[in-house]
Amino acid sequence: MFQPLGFEQRSVNTSLGRIAYYTAVGSPYEDEVTAPTKKETLVFLHAFGGGSSAYEWSKVYPAFAAEYRIIAPDLIGWGKSEHPARNYKIDDYTTTIREFLEQTCTEAVTVIASSLTAAFTIRVAIAHPDLFKSLILTLPAGLSDFGENYSGSIFAQIVSIPILDRLLYTTGIATKDGIRNFLEQRQFADSSRVYEEIVEAYLESARQPNAEYAALSFVRGDLCFDLSLYIQQLTTPTAIIWGQKSQFTGPEIGRRLAQMNPQAIRVFQELQNVGLTPQLELPAVTIGLIRRFLPLLSS
Repeated sequence: MFQPLGFEQRSVNTSLGRIAYYTAVGSPYEDEVTAPTKKETLVFLHAFGGGSSAYEWSKVYPAFAAEYRIIAPDLIGWGKSEHPARNYKIDDYTTTIREFLEQTCTEAVTVIASSLTAAFTIRVAIAHPDLFKSLILTLPAGLSDFGENYSGSIFAQIVSIPILDRLLYTTGIATKDGIRNFLEQRQFADSSRVYEEIVEAYLESARQPNAEYAALSFVRGDLCFDLSLYIQQLTTPTAIIWGQKSQFTGPEIGRRLAQMNPQAIRVFQELQNVGLTPQLELPAVTIGLIRRFLPLLSS
């Protein structure tokens, strides 16, 4: 799995299994003088989809490693973390995200999260606000927001058919052509921004043993919920980034969610000609926005 220069893989055990994560160690981000300095922690949480992993944030988080302690996990069922053979549910992720934060962080932290995982993080922050200093979220959506029924879609119904679901995963999702096609046609607004390393990183994650369990749970809609039923309970200072050309969840959904809780959601930033993962499509812009939001959310 792709690992940025100066980062190493570590792990912690949760109630569902081992979670691998990446953190900066030594050169070029630390030396004998700076290493003992206590740094604030930034936690980066990736979205879900065929081949998802912490790689999704790997073009962003090294930019903060000299100033912050960086933690970027592969969530349970993804990347280099354990892949229990089970049908995953929402509680599996809200629980393991909480357990991961409790084991790796000793004080309230800023979490930077994406898509459905960002929506899970909102729910964890509502239930355990003491764990969070602030949230910076890209496209936080439960995928069944404002009464939409993702599970009723034709594709979700097809993937719910036993045997056929595994066949679709191995022949249509966890292949180089399948990964590239999804990235170019669905995930990115501009297909020219998809390059070979991205495809290879997603493909390696998608081909991990038992990787299909988490991916199919996501595609079936087992993990979807209506975030609008929760968003007003959020008290953690939050900033939201939304790709203007995001498929499945357009910016109008994001604006509606933000308008439901202006006390907590202090910023809603729409990005033109960007899709579902601004952190991969325009990492430099995403870095700049995070740098702008961090002091704003601390004030």
